[in-house]
Amino acid sequence: MLLVLTACNSAMPGKSGAGELGKAGEFGKAAPLANSTVILATTTSTMDSGLLDVLIPVFEQATGYQVKPIAAGTGQALALGEKGEADVLLVHAPEAEKKLIENGTAIRRQLLMHNDFIIVGPPADPAGLRGMTDAVAGLKKLAASGQLFVSRGDDSGTHKMELALWKKAAVKPAGAAYQETGAGMGQTLNVANEKLGYTLTDRATYLAQKKNLGLIVLLEKDPALLNIYHVMEVNGEKFPKVNSAGGKAFADFLVSERGQELIRSYGIDKFGEPLFFVDVSKQETELLKGPAQPESANQQK
Repeated sequence: MLLVLTACNSAMPGKSGAGELGKAGEFGKAAPLANSTVILATTTSTMDSGLLDVLIPVFEQATGYQVKPIAAGTGQALALGEKGEADVLLVHAPEAEKKLIENGTAIRRQLLMHNDFIIVGPPADPAGLRGMTDAVAGLKKLAASGQLFVSRGDDSGTHKMELALWKKAAVKPAGAAYQETGAGMGQTLNVANEKLGYTLTDRATYLAQKKNLGLIVLLEKDPALLNIYHVMEVNGEKFPKVNSAGGKAFADFLVSERGQELIRSYGIDKFGEPLFFVDVSKQETELLKGPAQPESANQQK
């Protein structure tokens, strides 16, 4: 079945997720597995950042499950959950996620981690966004400049955030200065790079792709750019074919001490800063008051 990871809205993890990874049977290894395949529906940022390449092998080795990740826009990932075609969801579109909880599609929505969104663009910065910390003001200035903005246009969590910001800015982007890729974050960054345009990206994917890009961070540290991830399981009572045990095992692993440590440390050795901050013991309201944010390499002159 599908495993989908989701972001936002906090539910406290159960005791099964609190212990150290590796105890016999903690994540389902002790008993024979009726269904060893876990389908994960997730946002592209968890794949493009390289985080899943770290998490999945450890989980598989500890449990005997085999994870099949489907990395798409959050909208597509949630749609897979609504059709019962995923076992677990890892996404970052809070309001959309809540609808699945309300209609019984998903259960146990747990706050997992966060990072932030940033606006990147060409070093010459013809729109003059460098050093700004107000995303809405930045988009207004960008629109007035007539410079190119490259949008994912894929109903992903990042796209939903972008549209919300344009709405707050009272700007309806259109025309030659607004191009949609209909693709994931990595590909969208590449298009913006090739066309010397601006784009909204999660920080983790940008850092993971940075060595291949000429784009630099121009606008950051706006509290409105908080990017929260939740994990939730697809409801096996509503969708009998869902691998409920496998989805639960993966969710429990993510919120376990071992899972949290892998997330917490990811990126430090390669980028000098974590790509994600773990939030399992927190409430979402705490993050909205002022989450920890990484220092960026915005000082690329």
